[in-house]
Amino acid sequence: MDRIVSASREIAAAPEVIFELIADPAQQPRWDGNDNLTEAAGGQRMHAVGDVFRTLIYTGDYRENHIVEFEEGRRIAWLPSEEGKQPPGHLWRWEIEPAGPGRSKVTHTYDWTQLTEEKRLVRARATTADKLAASIERLAALSEGA
Repeated sequence: MDRIVSASREIAAAPEVIFELIADPAQQPRWDGNDNLTEAAGGQRMHAVGDVFRTLIYTGDYRENHIVEFEEGRRIAWLPSEEGKQPPGHLWRWEIEPAGPGRSKVTHTYDWTQLTEEKRLVRARATTADKLAASIERLAALSEGA
């Protein structure tokens, strides 16, 4: 089984518009195609590697998300973890490339090559390219024409 899954699509919105929806955790429940997130408090906008944001997931538990890659307007990736624990090894990445005036190519990747916790493997296997594509579709709907 492939442990790196991704989806890409061109969106009729500038990279900075799309990036802002991703880098502001309070916006993430609006576009989460995995239907995993229920809310995130405002005021957590990401700015650099080392930042941590907190989200409430569908189980009622909170997750701390550790930023491990960051390039403003272009790339952001995080490792989620249970509160106060080390990340178990799965990574969410967003890459945004300019694709002409007011257009962007968006790639969303889920990488669970380092995930070893047995209890998380079932959900990891269920995170398919179509779920990643659903997040991109929702981002497109929120950002196109913005």
